[in-house]
Amino acid sequence: MGRGHLSDLLRLGLHDLHVSLGGKMVPFAGYDMPVQYPAGVMKEHIHTRTAAGLFDVSHMGQVILHPKGSMADLALVFEALMPVDVLGLAQGRQRYGLFTNDAGGILDDLMFANRGDHLFVVVNAACKHADVAHMRAHLSAVAEVEFIENRALLALQGPQAGDVLARLIPETAAMRFMDVARPLWQGTELWVSRSGYTGEDGFEISVPEARAEAFAKALLAEPEVLPIGLGARDSLRLEAGLCLYGHDIDTTTSPVEAGLTWAIQKARRAGGDRAGGFPGAPRILSELATGPARLRVGLRPDGRAPMREGTAIFSDKDESIGTITSGGFGPSVEAPVAMGYVSAPNAATGTTLLGELRGKRLPVTVTDLPFHPTSYKR
Repeated sequence: MGRGHLSDLLRLGLHDLHVSLGGKMVPFAGYDMPVQYPAGVMKEHIHTRTAAGLFDVSHMGQVILHPKGSMADLALVFEALMPVDVLGLAQGRQRYGLFTNDAGGILDDLMFANRGDHLFVVVNAACKHADVAHMRAHLSAVAEVEFIENRALLALQGPQAGDVLARLIPETAAMRFMDVARPLWQGTELWVSRSGYTGEDGFEISVPEARAEAFAKALLAEPEVLPIGLGARDSLRLEAGLCLYGHDIDTTTSPVEAGLTWAIQKARRAGGDRAGGFPGAPRILSELATGPARLRVGLRPDGRAPMREGTAIFSDKDESIGTITSGGFGPSVEAPVAMGYVSAPNAATGTTLLGELRGKRLPVTVTDLPFHPTSYKR
């Protein structure tokens, strides 16, 4: 994006805070976002794995689905948009979801929470306006779809995130992975989930924009907390084996190919009490039964040179069998890591393949995901 387009970028509510903290701002999903701070990507990554990092993810879309009738009616219509059990989600809990299209591809991945009298949905930044239109088109008979534009979204991640947040909001200490709550901080209602995008324990916290800077500064005042930019967010989620929409998953990839079958509960599978009935069900249920033609896998390049998105993958018989969709250096594993799609016969752990790097084909090994163990509070 050239300098002439920078004026078109949206600014985060905390833009001035990022600049004051030394954030290096870059264009991302239409926003001016901090890619790193003076500590640098490597130190920010390791700090998040060992202490606590604060991320501004206010570019994400926050949506409330207010039921016009019962919550059960809303749940049934909402789950008709994805191969996920919405009806079975208990109050005070959050779940990962996927909007699918009629071809079985993924329109977006998202988080949704049952907050008793409504559903709270968080969607990806680049898809948020399309997602809101999609929900309004399909849910208007059962819900009012409210797009929230006056709240920031912060993520506090790392093994010390729980201790830090409990100092400010004691009741968060009792939350488990994927619990949601609406505690008060200095009289302001926060929307908290114990979840994140790093593989570490942590929280995502929605806070009214007018209070966001004060809350962010209160967290940053804690000795364990450093501000973390997009660079480390990407290396952390890659080590954790987590998909980035538009790269590892998109409208052409099915949830089964993407290795996201854990997100398709038994109730929505063949033989379940609410099997099928979602866009792309014939393809998705067929792939669940017989396996897909290709699979997302972890890949470990030999040597120290990272293999990045777009790198072509070949079998040892010189066949073109796939492509890397995310790749870089993994600071916690001290080696290059990547994810990509390869043909199913070449997807077994331990298979040696070849990645084409600057005209040379170099060995890369199919590896189990995640590259770095997760540490969620169960």
